[in-house]
Amino acid sequence: MLLSTTLLAVQTEQAMAFKIFGIRLWGSENEEDPDVVDPLDYAVTFEVVGGDDDLTKALENASLLKSEEDRPVSGSLGLLAKARNDRERLVAALFSNARYDGVVNISIAGQRLDDLQPDAVFSGQQPIPVTVTIDPGSKFTLGDIVLKGDAAGIMGADYGLIAGGDASSDAILKAEAGIVRRLKEEGRPLATVTGRTIVADHATTTLDVTLDVAAGPIAGYGQTTVEGTELVDRDFTVYMTGLEPGRTYSPKEIDDARNRLLGLEVFSSVTISEAAALNAAGQIPIDVRVSERKMRYFGAGATFSNTEGAGIEGYWGHRNLFGRAEKLRIGGSIGRIGDVSEIGKLNYNAGIMFEKPGVIGPASKFFANVKAVAEHPDAYDRFSIAGNVGLAYELTKQQTVSGSLAIDYSKVEDALNPDGKRYLLVSLPLQYVYDNRDDKLNPTRGFRALAYAEPTYDALNGNMFVKLKGEGSAYYGIDSNNRFVLAGRVAMGSILGAGLEDVPADRRFYAGGGGSVRGYSYQGIGPHTDGKPTGGLSYAETSIEMRYAYNDKIGIVPFIDAGTVSTSQFPDFGKVKVGAGIGVRYLTPFGPLRVDVAMPLNPEPGDPRYGIYAGVGQAF
Repeated sequence: MLLSTTLLAVQTEQAMAFKIFGIRLWGSENEEDPDVVDPLDYAVTFEVVGGDDDLTKALENASLLKSEEDRPVSGSLGLLAKARNDRERLVAALFSNARYDGVVNISIAGQRLDDLQPDAVFSGQQPIPVTVTIDPGSKFTLGDIVLKGDAAGIMGADYGLIAGGDASSDAILKAEAGIVRRLKEEGRPLATVTGRTIVADHATTTLDVTLDVAAGPIAGYGQTTVEGTELVDRDFTVYMTGLEPGRTYSPKEIDDARNRLLGLEVFSSVTISEAAALNAAGQIPIDVRVSERKMRYFGAGATFSNTEGAGIEGYWGHRNLFGRAEKLRIGGSIGRIGDVSEIGKLNYNAGIMFEKPGVIGPASKFFANVKAVAEHPDAYDRFSIAGNVGLAYELTKQQTVSGSLAIDYSKVEDALNPDGKRYLLVSLPLQYVYDNRDDKLNPTRGFRALAYAEPTYDALNGNMFVKLKGEGSAYYGIDSNNRFVLAGRVAMGSILGAGLEDVPADRRFYAGGGGSVRGYSYQGIGPHTDGKPTGGLSYAETSIEMRYAYNDKIGIVPFIDAGTVSTSQFPDFGKVKVGAGIGVRYLTPFGPLRVDVAMPLNPEPGDPRYGIYAGVGQAF
């Protein structure tokens, strides 16, 4: 059996009220919700006449009366205001579902909302009964589509505006935004919809749409102004937008600038907007409004594995060390506490990391770190002191390259070097990443590709080798709601230029475990000597998952993993190990919480019967 899990990971910036996964540990609810004056409880009866499950759920989600039923309102006036607001929200939800002849009726204490006096008082036994009855009516489709003004030459069908098509208000607003975006991409920052005529024909259940659009002139960027900075240098914030005065306006560059500022991790929110008019020079001024985060943070965590014992970690960081979003993080961990198989061999890890953005343009980042490690996995015992300095550059929103100079002094003892061997490695890690996934934490479409090369010279032993690695993962939502997502991953690597015994054990390839081939132990796949993994000069792995969203919070994931590790420079596909299993995902704002159970399908003596893995985020 293999069990590995993360028990706790906490980051805190201000110790007021504190929750984990929605469970309050300390602090008062009054720190989050204002006091309710003259509290009045109510109970809702919610009915959608003839509505399907999806429509009913959408309407229930739109209703604050329903979703906040367990929270009292401020007296009779509060209940009346909430009911009137709810009717508007429910009508908007019907329009979002292309229901333009629907009727929403709300009654309080048996009286229709429209018949109640503005100062009506609801007395008597609580909770006060509230009835919401909705007749959604017919579902409309689009009828005649007319685009006028500067949009006259644009095909509405390119944006979903086509006779017989989706007539929901969301679809129409999305089409409007797409048409305006297209004109803005020509360098026209003032493009806007100047007129909108919507006519619902109840006899034919069609919706006629007429849009009048003005493009405005082509313009360059004017002055960029920033509001909201206190600790972060304002001029640096302007510089990091990359919006150079005079260059032709581009909405894509505005999006990139916002993402770049958020990526600095010093702002909790960033809004970039164009002025309502051009300046005297015919340029468009840009307004940036930001809200700063807490700059200092600290955290602690704990892990447990029945094969490797317990572990603890802690860290402290600063997001804005010198006022220009420089990051400093200091952290350390201790592992294998209580591991009965290796008593006295604790894992230690301590490091300092520094990053400075914008060193050679807004898209660049300088990084440096120093780390000391003493670790004892099954394959080797290692003590190392290493440091590297480098530069990362964002070629486009999807493409990033990085390069660094790394120096690593280590002593490693393994099955091929039982007396231990010292190394002084000087390397040049180079990496290219292409990533167009729609969501980094829980992707439903797109793919990610990585290419890695690390030429290395061992100054103590006179050896040279090159480590090459490539990875790719792809994601495809099978249905329109992405309830079923097919995900696949493939990875390969090879070390060229040196024999297995001349490559430090920690630089070789291994496979097996929660981030590799599930069902097998960590580093358990591949060649062994005297019962210990030796690693290999090449490896290959692949995984495939079917991610099914049972509801908004719970997901079920069956999967199959396969991998091989070889002592030759190219993978031996005749010795592939396969594992299969099923996992559960609990979706949170910071990524899915993952628990997987897997079995090896072609185990060898010494392999576990099954493995249990837990962590934060999808497996890949």
